[in-house]
Amino acid sequence: YYAAEAIGILGESGCGKTTLARALLQLLPVAARITGGNVCLSGSELVGGDENLLAGLRGTEISLIHQEPEGALHPLMRVGDQVAEIFRAHQPWSGRKCREQSRSILTEVFTSEVDRIFRSYPHQLSGGQRQRVLIAQAIACRPALLVADEPTASLDVTTQAEILSLLRDLRRRHGMSLIFITHSPE
Repeated sequence: YYAAEAIGILGESGCGKTTLARALLQLLPVAARITGGNVCLSGSELVGGDENLLAGLRGTEISLIHQEPEGALHPLMRVGDQVAEIFRAHQPWSGRKCREQSRSILTEVFTSEVDRIFRSYPHQLSGGQRQRVLIAQAIACRPALLVADEPTASLDVTTQAEILSLLRDLRRRHGMSLIFITHSPE
C-alpha cells in the first residue's frame, strides 16, 4: 500500500473478507493457521512474527474497525474509558492524560454531544454512534494503515453516508491508508 491510499475489497457474505482482515492483524482464532505468503508492514513481517512486536504494531501502525460494534465494545465500560484504554496500551501516559486524549479523539469523530458520548455506555448510543466509537478507537494512535471491516453493514443509508464521509476525511487529514472491506458494490 501507499501512504493515504484507499483500496476496497468486495466479496459476498461468507467468502472470507473478515478472515482476511483478522489475518492482516494476526488476530485469527487459535485453530486457524496461515499456511503461506507474507504480510510486511513498516519493515516488519506480520505472518509468524513475534507476538510482542505484533502487539506493538496493532493500533499504532495498523488498526482494525470491527464489523459489529455490539461485539467489540465492552457493555459495562463507559465509552470514554474504552477509548482511553487504547492509549493506556500504547502510551506511557497517566490515566488523566489518556482520558484527555480520549475526549480529543471523540471530538474528531463526533460533531456534537462529545461530553454525553464520553460518559455513555454503549447501549445508550445509536448504532452509528457506536460505530464512530470504534473508529475513534481505531485511529487513536494514528495508524499508518486502517482496515475497515464492513463498517457500515448494519446502518441506515444516511448513517452509512456519514460514516463513509468521516473515513474519507480522516484518511485525508491524517494521511492514513485505508483498506475498506464490503459486500455491497454500492
